[in-house]
Amino acid sequence: MLKKFAATAIFAALATSATAQSFDAASFYKGKTVTILVASSTGGGLDTYARLVGRHFQKHIPGNPTVIVQNMPGAGGNIVASHLYNIAPKDGTMMGVTFPSVIVDPLLTEGVQRGYDATKFNYVGNAHSEVLVCVLRKDAGVSKLEDLRTKELIIGATAPGSTTADFPKIANGVLDTKLKLVAGYKGSREVTMGIESGEVQGICGLGFSTVKVQYPDILTGNPFARIFAQEDMTGHPVLNAAGVPLMISLARNDDERAAMQMFYGQNAFARPFILPPNVAPERVAVVRKAFDETMADPDLLADADKMTIDVVPSNGLAVQKIVADMYATPPSVIERVKAALARSK
Repeated sequence: MLKKFAATAIFAALATSATAQSFDAASFYKGKTVTILVASSTGGGLDTYARLVGRHFQKHIPGNPTVIVQNMPGAGGNIVASHLYNIAPKDGTMMGVTFPSVIVDPLLTEGVQRGYDATKFNYVGNAHSEVLVCVLRKDAGVSKLEDLRTKELIIGATAPGSTTADFPKIANGVLDTKLKLVAGYKGSREVTMGIESGEVQGICGLGFSTVKVQYPDILTGNPFARIFAQEDMTGHPVLNAAGVPLMISLARNDDERAAMQMFYGQNAFARPFILPPNVAPERVAVVRKAFDETMADPDLLADADKMTIDVVPSNGLAVQKIVADMYATPPSVIERVKAALARSK
């Protein structure tokens, strides 16, 4: 079975490569503009990675088209997803980077017309596998993870459906935490500004890579806030070494752990770059190859190092499979997660 699978994978890769080579990509892209839509405001985590990729993407696309990054925030990333699915040209000149919840939420919510099918996007790749965290003010009145079950905290969030809204919801619904959500902030930076001013007490579902950029001293002496918990199954090595606990440790039984594991699976594609459906396979192959080369570019890696952000990429085929596998999750686990999100609304 393994040999058959390996042979099939090799054949598929060769076929994709041959298709890409038969398409005169240089002639097509020369003189054109490739647009990367960002499902957040400027300054947030998505925007940081979109602009990092955008600065180095051009030289890896045949024909060296102009590459621009355009912010299109709103609706927790659903505006970008809907635009790509229904309006954007399906020719390989427009792609987007959005929140992983845009991909996962249609699996978990019923009766919401989103205007797209997440399984039909062409996944270009993922710029970073992220560990999400809860950042709290130091005067929030909690000292250990278990305090989240007894102390109500006011947590800022962006739009419903974003990680900053859904991750505290799942903690409330499965683990019985008392995180009171105040949603509607334009972006994560606006939430962290609210934390600084005391308008809210914290934020959850925020990428550690984003926190490091905004608060490089968060682990060494930030005066007003700290990383209180990791929202991940295994955690980040740096945070593990610093003793930051895993939210999953509050799980009391196997059912709760299975629900959290399914939901935390989206961390594997925290910065997904996507093309619309119905883009010709040869153009998808060209864009995927350019993305992979961009993520391995020494100039990009040096740029990321200067920005003190992590780059842990995965290719488009891998992301496509992760999404397909997630949509094949046993119904009982899906229902447990859905019930938890509904309970916490």
